[in-house]
Amino acid sequence: MRIDLHTHSHVSDGTEHPAELIAAAHAAGLDVVALTDHDQTSGWEEAGAAALELGIGLIPGMEISTKTDAGISVHLLSYLHDPTHPGLLEEIELARDARITRARRMVELLAEDYPVSWELVAKHSAPGATIGRPHIADALVTAGVVTSRTEAFAQVLTARSRYYVGHYAMDPVKAVKLVRAAGGVPVFAHPMASARGRVVGEETFTAMIQAGLLGLEIDHRDNSYEGRKFLRALAEKHDLIITGSSDYHGTGKPNGLGENTTTTGMLERVLAAGTGSEAIGMPRL
Repeated sequence: MRIDLHTHSHVSDGTEHPAELIAAAHAAGLDVVALTDHDQTSGWEEAGAAALELGIGLIPGMEISTKTDAGISVHLLSYLHDPTHPGLLEEIELARDARITRARRMVELLAEDYPVSWELVAKHSAPGATIGRPHIADALVTAGVVTSRTEAFAQVLTARSRYYVGHYAMDPVKAVKLVRAAGGVPVFAHPMASARGRVVGEETFTAMIQAGLLGLEIDHRDNSYEGRKFLRALAEKHDLIITGSSDYHGTGKPNGLGENTTTTGMLERVLAAGTGSEAIGMPRL
């Protein structure tokens, strides 16, 4: 059984509608896929209908942006949580509002040097989507400043750039607690992706595990070889769920559906732990 537990639609920063993403997952030979848009769950309904029509299992999820006191970005995947849980919903809305304010300021700074505008950036996002750096990157491609999202992030939108603006994100320990309170399954996304920026130390892993972290996304293209070894040892020590995923964004990234996968046994643990919402159209495991 082929299981990919990390994908994005155009509801956040992917390039496909949720139904198109599900169709692509089906065409790629996946049996189960999770939709994990950034700080958004509005794609669940469309994806669920497509999953039932095509006969593929869907795990409703979300990727939550958090930040440590030291300013290190931590992405937390949440599976099968209650999307209406008041505490989690309040924090997610704060994060979305902060992302929009941050994106507007970054566009203002970029417009001083490049032919981009908020209107151009908005054209690259879906209605209701939270505009972020990927959409700004797409606008830079359209304006001819760069040739791809990857180039935009490497040359213009890097955190070392004068155009970069920070934004509010809750603490990862708090995020883990809120996901558990909402009946969800918290899994640390690409924890050792050092090419993206600084990664947390063992003390942060320990604090998150003590708060209720249930899993680690280990098989991900951005985790280094040595990082994966560290993560596997940590998962074994604490009996954590181990996942493998693509982090698919359609044409927004080179990541291919199913390039890394999760075992059936680990998916069973996710399903057993999640109580906030239901998986959709699941095949017999």
